[in-house]
Amino acid sequence: MTLLKRVKRLPEGFVWGAATAAYQVEGSTGKDGMGKTMWDDFLVSKGRFLPDPASDFYHRYPEDIRLAAEHGIKALRISISWARVFPNTDGDPNPVGVKYYHELFAECRKHGIEPYVTLHHLDSPIGMFSRGDWLNRANIDSFVNYAQFCFEEFTEVSQWFTINEPISLAFFQYVVAEFPPADLFNFSSSFQAMHNMALAHARVVKVFKEGGHRGRIGVIHALKPVYPIVDTPDNRHAAELWDAYLNRFLLDLTFFGKLTDRTSALIEEICGVQEASFSVEDGDYDEMQAAVGLNDYLGINYYQPQFVQAYAGENRSKYNATGEKGTTTLRMKGIAELVKNPDVPTTDWDWNVYPQGLYDILRQVDANYPAHPTIYITENGLGSKDVLDAAGDFVDDDDRIDFIDQHLNALLKAREDGVDVRGYFVWSLQDQFSWSNGYNKRYGLFYIDFETQRRVIKKSALWSKEIASTID
Repeated sequence: MTLLKRVKRLPEGFVWGAATAAYQVEGSTGKDGMGKTMWDDFLVSKGRFLPDPASDFYHRYPEDIRLAAEHGIKALRISISWARVFPNTDGDPNPVGVKYYHELFAECRKHGIEPYVTLHHLDSPIGMFSRGDWLNRANIDSFVNYAQFCFEEFTEVSQWFTINEPISLAFFQYVVAEFPPADLFNFSSSFQAMHNMALAHARVVKVFKEGGHRGRIGVIHALKPVYPIVDTPDNRHAAELWDAYLNRFLLDLTFFGKLTDRTSALIEEICGVQEASFSVEDGDYDEMQAAVGLNDYLGINYYQPQFVQAYAGENRSKYNATGEKGTTTLRMKGIAELVKNPDVPTTDWDWNVYPQGLYDILRQVDANYPAHPTIYITENGLGSKDVLDAAGDFVDDDDRIDFIDQHLNALLKAREDGVDVRGYFVWSLQDQFSWSNGYNKRYGLFYIDFETQRRVIKKSALWSKEIASTID
């Protein structure tokens, strides 16, 4: 009996993949010469959960990659931990860490899986973090040097991404204060970090192209379409303001090399009400513009849209990190308030389940950024409180299959309407450590018993194998 639902076939040549991130799966933090990251001391101070052993991917990657191949995965998003390769941010590389990634990439190749490698996935090394992280322009040079080393060392890799989700890092560090340094409603730092990451991306892309390195390179943006909950002028303006912050700021810098007049006006309005500012140095936009045509692809991480209404009160935030449904609050003075759409279902973590949003954001990017290259959906998936069956050897996660299937259907509709989308990566390959949620929020195709590290096949993995088999 088939597990296929709406989507019966994937297009010829379509990239079917799954995604991971080093800090969320590897475990073995601080082992074998690895330096600290921005997370290590922060998580200890919070006393909630620690990233060890996570999914123990550091030791168990052969098993996970074998399981991936057996269930139709042809491409795997993997990040390199900067701190594992350069324990002191700069200086001499760690030979054990370098050897690990060579062996990991070789294992992917052995099983016919193409590695898509991200250089920075929300895990700055402590040396970079202690001197200001992305707020310090000097750290851009360190990132460029690290990237150049990786390009020259890991020649077996031909698919690269520079930075994963600059907006998420800046937002969670400096607006809702869930990531270190947990600075609440500091829009100045948020905009400065995003600007500097956009500049770092431009410089790394230039280094990659001028160095004649084999393969392709791009950036990954987390995009969220923003809708007014009720169609009024005030709510439409609130949606436009929030869209400028979440989406337009980084998309403009990536694909125009500067802010458009409209985006600039909206950002100035946000800065005005939030008493924020950020600096742009002479030549920054020239560097970004020079890199616009050098991007080979755009990765889009899509999980949910946001519904908003106008809001004039004081800033207030409560992030749902527990899975206690209905506990999220985000109100931003003079910008917008997030509200629940009663017609849209939500997860236990208050994330909207809205496949139409993927179609809408793809069409939005396609219409507004003519310089955009080929698009891949580099993350999409459902976080759930998965449980084993009575026998302890299977997870029936029909809800995840339905979620992915609906979003694939939206993607294929966007393709039919002319958007150049050529691949999809399920988040995630296996259950893993979550930055804000620890271990009870599960996304994987494979269930991890975090006490024993036993792998258990979920129904979604069986569905993955079947849908992958339809690709010619």
